[in-house]
Amino acid sequence: MRTLRRLIYGEVLAAVGFVTLGFLALFFFFDFVDELRWVGQKGAAGYQLSHALLYVTLMIPSHLYELLPITVLIGTIFVMARLAQSSEYTILRTSGLGPWRALGTLLLLGAAFVVLTFATGDYLAPLTDRTAQLLKSRYLGNITVGQTGAWLKERQTYHAYAVNVNALGADGEMRGIKIFEFNNKGLLVSLTQSDKGRFGPGDAWQLESVQRNEFSLRSAEQSRLERLHLPTLRWPTSISAEMVSVALLKPDRMKTIDLFQYIQHLDANGQTAQRYEIEFWKKVFYPLSCLVMVVLALPFAYLHFRAGGIATYVFGGVMIGISFFLLNNVFSYMGTLQNWLPWFTAAAPGMLYSVFSLAAFGWLVLRR
Repeated sequence: MRTLRRLIYGEVLAAVGFVTLGFLALFFFFDFVDELRWVGQKGAAGYQLSHALLYVTLMIPSHLYELLPITVLIGTIFVMARLAQSSEYTILRTSGLGPWRALGTLLLLGAAFVVLTFATGDYLAPLTDRTAQLLKSRYLGNITVGQTGAWLKERQTYHAYAVNVNALGADGEMRGIKIFEFNNKGLLVSLTQSDKGRFGPGDAWQLESVQRNEFSLRSAEQSRLERLHLPTLRWPTSISAEMVSVALLKPDRMKTIDLFQYIQHLDANGQTAQRYEIEFWKKVFYPLSCLVMVVLALPFAYLHFRAGGIATYVFGGVMIGISFFLLNNVFSYMGTLQNWLPWFTAAAPGMLYSVFSLAAFGWLVLRR
């Protein structure tokens, strides 16, 4: 069995690697062509061709994370179909490779792809994607969302705060900061504005060029406004750099633990977290789809092929992989609109394809 596993693993790894490289090269080309429109917009000191090449290269881990389940499916289908076409799989069956043993062998290989997908999506892709965004912002402008930037909310012991960060600079510096402070009655007690700020040591922000307006009521008919201009100000807060990043960048590019902490922050401050909960569960379940894909590819080893028929089945595998990717996105939007359970929204595509793959396995392998 060790020899059989070595044969199957070697063939599948080579096929998956080849398909993955092909897809990544295709995405690299399309991304590079799309980036050419930004080259030279800021003059000789702005965004250049070398920066576009570096940006596109840094986006490769994100594409790898998205493509791995699909390439695992296509590569495994190709190997299983080719072994069946050349009657090699028939020889493996007579050597003791039964259906359940073959399933266990592929599941073990799928578990390795699960670990690779998780590591890529949770560690490598967030780092390179953030670096790519900061690189682009250095030469084209700050990272921002719409016209008003990102809004965050925090409740502290006696007061509540609404925080607006207009943009994030290339060096991770916040730009255009506004902090609205409310008392327990919901009345505005202060407005703090800062041109820029950094995430200081400890749970605090270090603000620069601060203008602070403090409002107070002397009586029911009299109010008082005090204006302060400060060169620096330390503002204690639990809003971390990751929380600001997840508000300004795409949540699917963040680490799982960062998303979980941001969801807790939103819940603690009475804000809706449906979108981020769905993205969190998608990051939990998405690597497991590699197991679904290898199970879905196993029945192809028990089909009977005519000459040249393998291309049709490989094309069918490509369509199945694309349909899984599309269904995964459709369920995310539907779950957000219909307010479905986040874990169900993220797990439903994988569960549907699991049922389909096990049904195909049972009908083709066990019944026939």
